[in-house]
Amino acid sequence: MSQTKNNRRDFVKKSILGTVGGVVLAGSNLKAETLPFAKPADLKLAFAGYTFKNFDLDETIKMIQKVDVNYLCIKDFHLPLDSTDAEIASFHKRLADADIKGYAVGPIYSKTQEALDIAFDYAKKVGVDMIVGIPSIEDLPYLDGKVKEYNIRFAIHNHGPEDKLYPNATVIMSHIKDLDERIGMCFDIGHNMRDGHDPVADIKKYKSRIFDLHLKNVSKAEADGKTVELGRGVIDIPAVVKMLAKTNYEGHLAMEYEKDMKAPMAGIAESVGYYRGVVDALG
Repeated sequence: MSQTKNNRRDFVKKSILGTVGGVVLAGSNLKAETLPFAKPADLKLAFAGYTFKNFDLDETIKMIQKVDVNYLCIKDFHLPLDSTDAEIASFHKRLADADIKGYAVGPIYSKTQEALDIAFDYAKKVGVDMIVGIPSIEDLPYLDGKVKEYNIRFAIHNHGPEDKLYPNATVIMSHIKDLDERIGMCFDIGHNMRDGHDPVADIKKYKSRIFDLHLKNVSKAEADGKTVELGRGVIDIPAVVKMLAKTNYEGHLAMEYEKDMKAPMAGIAESVGYYRGVVDALG
């Protein structure tokens, strides 16, 4: 890692600890606590590609580099489903040159079996081992066969009270509990909270089937709650991080920032800084 990147990371950490850290983190009783399990610093911070829906790949890469994050869940507006092998190779090179890895694809809305076929073929060509998606409930048996055929995991995304299929983690689990263990969830803690469910409790309860996690905060635990900067909402982010460490979570924490999406950089930087302050305080 270059000295410039080290300096930037040190600045972000010191800023968050010196400004909001003394208030928010002290309130969570983190400073003197030693955790007898996996270290929060080992958790992998990433971005959900949807964060950058208003930006092309070059702009997206520049923003990700500014906050020194190294993982991206690939959205099809950056790498279309019908991309050629050459286009996929070029895409990966552009990420690699920026020290970023595309670790999964999605979310992909897969309302038919044909759409699931396309999603799995796409993931195989892209070279990732996980699809984040939203399949029809009636196609779950078909999905069960696809994960066995391709050995690619499928993480179902919950979208809150507006989502008639998968509003929260509990509903997802009720549908997949008897299916192949390569079918799990991309757990969106914000949407889960808006649907009245505790994300910390659900991480503990469903840990074995949480493959990916959308990291965000919301203004209130109601349907009309809005995404806000990570340290400003009603979700106890330090408690989320502690539970992920305690359960030895091995997936990514994909930050999905949906406020000011045409000019998100200030909120992204604040949120990443807050997260790193929490991780530093936990030790």
